[in-house]
Amino acid sequence: MKLGIVGLPNVGKSTLFNAITNTRAEAANYPFCTIEPNVGVVPVPDERVDALAKLYDTEKITHAVVEFVDIAGLVKGASQGEGLGNKFLSHIREVDAIVHVVRCFGGTEIVHVEGSVDPVRDIEIINAELILADLETVEKRIDKAKKAAKADKKAEKEVLLFERVKTELEKEICIRRMEFTPEERQTVSSANFLTGKPVIYAANMSEDEFGEENPMLQTVKTYAAAEGSEVLPICARMEEELSELESEEEKQIFLEELGLKESGLARLIKASYSLLGLISYLTAGKPEVRAWTITRGTKAPQAAGKIHSDFERGFIRAEVISYPDLTACGSLTAAKEKGLVRSEGKEYVMKDGDVVLFRFNV
Repeated sequence: MKLGIVGLPNVGKSTLFNAITNTRAEAANYPFCTIEPNVGVVPVPDERVDALAKLYDTEKITHAVVEFVDIAGLVKGASQGEGLGNKFLSHIREVDAIVHVVRCFGGTEIVHVEGSVDPVRDIEIINAELILADLETVEKRIDKAKKAAKADKKAEKEVLLFERVKTELEKEICIRRMEFTPEERQTVSSANFLTGKPVIYAANMSEDEFGEENPMLQTVKTYAAAEGSEVLPICARMEEELSELESEEEKQIFLEELGLKESGLARLIKASYSLLGLISYLTAGKPEVRAWTITRGTKAPQAAGKIHSDFERGFIRAEVISYPDLTACGSLTAAKEKGLVRSEGKEYVMKDGDVVLFRFNV
């Protein structure tokens, strides 16, 4: 999974990036301290992987991973060359979802490029620039479809579809707010539009103002609800302090003092999985315990193909047990004796937390 972090300058993007990836990208109180994109790859926190590693006394642990891309702050007029222009857009074109960091804290110590704090206005500034970029993309797709329509009548439907998208974009409507049939959505998705990507709004609050009662957080939640986006309340400064603690015990005490159960990273990844419809299944043994990320609704052969194409091509069956059943029994042998290990065929739809052994023959 690949997530792109966007936002206006000085909203806490790079501070958040540093905290969740344990890197040290420059974060300063002036616009455009991030010029080249920062990239960090982090393991997906999953206590099931660690528990299975103990159960099997495994030699290797492999968590699923998330790649974060932190790009330069975007300002009004970027599509016309303001700030760093839209140089950054190519860096988030390929991400699965966008983490849009929104400033939800007051004060004058940190400079705001617009001179005041207004979360909805800030969101709409970013959206306006992304819409302008999408207008360039849709015009190219219309031209391409028109040329194809001369030889293929089916392409005429594509022309009409993209012209409809263009009309809506010109009304300043993001593509994720538009309605499409499943077939149309697949065609539109192939163009990699920026405003078509799922969004998580990371509402960045100060330590003093962190909490559900923050009125600016509520305005972001109202805005997000209208387009079906997720909202993650977060304090980038607290996440930075958390990342500097050495031991897991210290981190847990820190979180408990704040009244939190999980770090911002764990909550962000959970929100991303939910937004993108992703789940994890597990493979376990003495050599390795590993988590694999798949789309909800994936059938067993395609899930096996995530490990190796031969597993999908020569799929025979999947031996499956749920993670809670396996850990409750204490061993796979005990689980088999209780009849909890199932043999599933090609039509089996994988579930989150399935522990699987694939049988195949090529």
